[in-house]
Amino acid sequence: MAILSVRHITAYTYARPVGFGQHRMMFRPRDSYDQRLIEADLAVSPEPASVTWVHDVFGNCITHVGFDASSENLRFETNILLDHTPQLAPQFLIEPAAKLWPLKYDAEILPDLAPYMDVQHPSLKLENWASRFTRSGLETETGHLLMTMTMGIKESFHYSRRTDPGTQPPEVTLAHRRGTCRDFAWLMIEACRSLGFAARFVTGYIYVPSREPSTIRGGGSTHAWVQVFLPGAGWIEFDPTNGIVGSRDLIRVGVARKPKQAMPLIGNFVGGRSDYLGMTVDVSVAEQTPMEGVGALVHKAG
Repeated sequence: MAILSVRHITAYTYARPVGFGQHRMMFRPRDSYDQRLIEADLAVSPEPASVTWVHDVFGNCITHVGFDASSENLRFETNILLDHTPQLAPQFLIEPAAKLWPLKYDAEILPDLAPYMDVQHPSLKLENWASRFTRSGLETETGHLLMTMTMGIKESFHYSRRTDPGTQPPEVTLAHRRGTCRDFAWLMIEACRSLGFAARFVTGYIYVPSREPSTIRGGGSTHAWVQVFLPGAGWIEFDPTNGIVGSRDLIRVGVARKPKQAMPLIGNFVGGRSDYLGMTVDVSVAEQTPMEGVGALVHKAG
């Protein structure tokens, strides 16, 4: 168990005061057995005219913020505290019928998984690449296939941070052998789907322990990875950017069928294109001592 704090700041700068349309945020982590949200607060500048919360079709917590003020600066800051109990060595308790690929999902759950099995960018190049992780003419263990694909992306592709919005198609990632965490996640999702797996996109944060700061990629910003549904085991995490299997160091915020549905922040401003000067994103994740974390909260609540 670890108490982790997350501070996420997104700031926009403009050449003159501009107006703002509604902004949609996905910052609040999902509660689960391996991560429990203790506290979350949001500060927005300028002062918003309205703040509402809803759950989207995937069960993610979405915040909508409206404005009636103009400003040269727009800033969102969220501070989160959560109890994180990760799967350090996940046990693949897969049902016997699903231990070997190709697997078939039970007819009872197939309609629910079908949207996560639909390949968005079908191509022969993608199928050929995905098939490299199977054993032609021989039985392929499901767990081994997925772990090998995860490590194959980490070892064979070059990670490069990109500030431009959007996710590149898998064929582009395959051709250039480079991309961001969201590009690698989307490549693996589409490859898994081409092999008949149900896979979905996950957005959130990654904790970079001080013991290994140079070996973990994706810190300092939001992070993206993959979940694959395995009968008996459920949705299992795979981070192809870092070669992580299970939820170690991963903090889930949102899940979606495709990356565009899991953007952390979406909005617009009222002004000319030349008014926009830029955006900065800063994410810091740290482990808290009991006095800093739970103990402090208990004292505050009492």
